[in-house]
Amino acid sequence: MTGQRITIDPVTRIEGHLRIDIEVDGGAVRKAWSSGTMWRGMELILKGRDPRDAWVFTQRICGVCTTVHAIASVRAVENAIGLPIPLNAQLIRNLLVAAHALHDHVVHFYQLSALDWVDVTRALEADPAKAAALGGSLSSWPGNSRAALAAVKAKLDGFVKAGQLGIFRNGYWGHPAMRLSPEVNLLAVAHYLQALDVQRKANQAVAILGGKTPNIQNLAVGGVANAINLDSPAALNMEKLYQVKTLLEEVQAFVHQAYFADVCAVAGMYPDWLRHGAGVTSYLSVPDLPTDAAGTKFDLPGGTIMAGDLSSARAFTSFTDPYFRDNVTESIARSFYEGDWQKSPFAEETVPKVQDWQPEGKYSWVKSPRFQDRAMQVGPLAQVLVGYALGHPRIRFWADRCLDVAGTVAGAKLTPAVLHSTLGRHAARAIRTAVLAELALKHWQLLVENIGRGDTAVFNPPTFPKGEVRGFGFHEAPRGALSHWVVIEDGAIKNYQAVVPSTWNAGPRDGKGQAGPYEAALVGNPIADAKLPLEALRTIHSFDPCLACAVHAVDAEGTELATVRVG
Repeated sequence: MTGQRITIDPVTRIEGHLRIDIEVDGGAVRKAWSSGTMWRGMELILKGRDPRDAWVFTQRICGVCTTVHAIASVRAVENAIGLPIPLNAQLIRNLLVAAHALHDHVVHFYQLSALDWVDVTRALEADPAKAAALGGSLSSWPGNSRAALAAVKAKLDGFVKAGQLGIFRNGYWGHPAMRLSPEVNLLAVAHYLQALDVQRKANQAVAILGGKTPNIQNLAVGGVANAINLDSPAALNMEKLYQVKTLLEEVQAFVHQAYFADVCAVAGMYPDWLRHGAGVTSYLSVPDLPTDAAGTKFDLPGGTIMAGDLSSARAFTSFTDPYFRDNVTESIARSFYEGDWQKSPFAEETVPKVQDWQPEGKYSWVKSPRFQDRAMQVGPLAQVLVGYALGHPRIRFWADRCLDVAGTVAGAKLTPAVLHSTLGRHAARAIRTAVLAELALKHWQLLVENIGRGDTAVFNPPTFPKGEVRGFGFHEAPRGALSHWVVIEDGAIKNYQAVVPSTWNAGPRDGKGQAGPYEAALVGNPIADAKLPLEALRTIHSFDPCLACAVHAVDAEGTELATVRVG
C-alpha cells in the first residue's frame, strides 16, 4: 500500500459537505487535504441590511447551529454600538445556548460518531446480565438494568432478522479497528437509543425559551423578547421556568451517568487512540455564559494555549477584549476566492472564484483563520485545556475524573497530555457537557433569583450613530470559537463576516503552507484497509465537523460524489 491516494467524498454523519484526501504509505497517513465543496455567500446577502435583522439571517447559515449564529450576531452588533443588555436577557441567552449545546454534544457522540467505535452487530453476542453488571460498575444510570439491556438486544435482533437495520444499516462492522466487547457494544447501543429521547428534552428547553427550534424567535439586539410576567400564561412565568428546570435535570442525569461514563470507558478501551490525531496543538476558545450585563465575568473560560504548553495559557477577559479582536485573520491562499491575502475579518472581501481542485494550489471553499499568524485548534478540547490551565474548578474536577476512569479501564495512569488526541477530543466534549449540565441549572437559579428581586427588564433599545462603527461578537459554540464581525455605516451593514469553528479546524493550508487542524491531525493516523478508511473518519468525526457553517451551500456543477475512491 505504497503512496495510495484515498478520497472520501462526502464525509457522512456531519452537517454540510466535506471532502478529505489522504496519501497513505506503509499503513499510515503521510499527507492530507481538507476541502469544503460548497458555497452560498451569506456575507453578500447581508450587505445593506439593517443590523438588527442580521441574527435572523445568520441562524439560517446551518440547520444545526442556528442558535449559536443568532447569539454571535446580536453580540457583534451590540459590541459595535457599545450596548449592554439587561441581566435577565443575559441569563436567558445563557440558558438557551447551554441547552442547545447539551443537545448538540449528546447527538454528536451517539448519533454522529459512536458508530466509529461501536460494532452494533457484535452486541447480539452480548449477555445482558454481564452488560448490566459492567454498566453498574461505571455509574448508577437506571437505563443499564438487565431488563432494559435485554429489551435492546431483542429489538436489535428483530431488526437483523427482518433485514431492516435502518439507522444501523451502513457501518464498518467487523473492521479490524473495532475492539469493544459484545457487552460494551450492547451498552453503547442501548445508550444510543436512549440518547434520542434525551436530546429531544434538551431541545424542548430551547423551544420553551426561544419560541421554537431550530431558528429561535426570541432574540433582539439589546436583549431578548421574552416578556417576564409571573401572572401571565402568555409570558415567561414560573410554570415555564420549572418546565425548563425539569428538562435540564433529566438531561443532566443522562450526561453524568451515561454519556460521560461511556466516553471515559471507550477512551480506556482504545488507549492507542489517545496517541493518534493530535495535529495542531495551539488552542483557542472564547469565554461564555456571562454572569453580568456587561460581559466581563464568565462561568466558562476562554483564551489561548500555544504549542501545547499549558503554562502559556492566556485568558480572554471580556466581550471587548483587544487580544482577540486584534489577532484574528483569515487567509484565502488555498481557497476558492479571488486573490491571495490574509486580512482581519473587518477588512475582508468575499469574491468567489470557481476553479479546479489543485492539491498544490486552491482546493477548498473554506478559508484559513489564523491567530497571531498561527493555525489554532478550536472546540471542546480547546476550552477544557484552557480551563484546566487557568484553574477552572469544575473543568478540573470533571477532567481529573475522566482521566481516572479511563486510566482505570486502560490499566494506566493518564495525565492531561493524552487529551491531545482523537479520543481526547471526545473526552473533552464529555467533560464540557458535564460542566454545562451543572452550569445550566446554576444559571436557571440565577435567573429565578433575579426575577424574585423584582427585576423584569429584558431589553435595552439600540441606537445607531452616523458614520462607521465596527463590532465583533463571539460565542463558544458546541464546535468551538465562533465569531461574527460587522462593519456598520449609517445604520446599515457595510461588511459582515462569520469566522466559524469548522473554518478554524477544516481550513486548508495558508500562504505559508501551515496545515489546519483536520489536515495536521490526520497525518500519522493508521489505515488498516485503504478501501475502508475508518481510522481517518474517527479523527475527522472527533472534531464534530459542521461544514454548512464553514462554506455555506452548493457547488458550481451541482455534482455530488458519494463513494470512497482509492487511487
